[in-house]
Amino acid sequence: MTDITVATHSGNFHADDVFSIAALKHIFPSLTLIRTRDLALIAKADLAIDVGGEYDPETGRFDHHQRGGAGERENGIPYSSFGLIWQTYGLEICQGNQEVADSVDAGLVSTIDAIDCGHVEGVAKGISLSQTISMFNPTWQEDSHFDTCFDEAVEFATRVLTRFIASANGGISAKSIVAKAIEDAEDPRVIVLEKFTPWKRTVHALSEEALYMIYPSDSGQWRIQTVPVEPGSFEDRKSLPKPWAGLSDQALQEVTGLDDAMFCHNGLFIAGAESFESTMKMAAMALEYA
Repeated sequence: MTDITVATHSGNFHADDVFSIAALKHIFPSLTLIRTRDLALIAKADLAIDVGGEYDPETGRFDHHQRGGAGERENGIPYSSFGLIWQTYGLEICQGNQEVADSVDAGLVSTIDAIDCGHVEGVAKGISLSQTISMFNPTWQEDSHFDTCFDEAVEFATRVLTRFIASANGGISAKSIVAKAIEDAEDPRVIVLEKFTPWKRTVHALSEEALYMIYPSDSGQWRIQTVPVEPGSFEDRKSLPKPWAGLSDQALQEVTGLDDAMFCHNGLFIAGAESFESTMKMAAMALEYA
């Protein structure tokens, strides 16, 4: 089934129905969308999203507004229409990679579900994607049509969803690379990556000893970066030497004795040199610094 008709409600829209359509367009790019509250039209549609008062994936019904809702996750977050769509189609959208689908659900889908269902516990404060999507609705001062604005919101959501999938896939694919680098390290305190790879989550999961990460920059130079005490923390397991703070080029070269030392951030969490050899020497100095 490629040419399908999808019904969702007309009028004011929210992130759950917008992202549901964005998700479905990954599988059914030529779908026909009907925004309506006409029950007869909804009944004729192949899929009904966020409208119709029924949840039955076998018959293509994905509403959560009925009495009792449409279930919830183990963590208590109820499903909105986006979560229901993701349960059925998320794995296919992520090309059969369950780990990627689960990551997108945890990072994106469940948050939109929580906000839509009023489940605020554990949801980050500040401007959310749900609020951003809501702002695509025309204001009372604008002469825009809801359906046109909905299409614009779906286009935006499609791009966001694509990037969430790419990010999740990249992070998951990096796990084995970083794990091997940890295993191969000559000194478990200094982990060398042959190219930059997202490393923080894997390092924190697999190594309590790692202090510094060594990797090449996009420009071919090398970097040494500290390992935070925990993900998201600004405190490091072991900072770079204090005398390096904020120095660059000749000033840093004089302090380190390395003629290709380039810079050290004032926060002492990252520094760089032209060569791999010099960057490894910076790591050795940092390890010895009290």
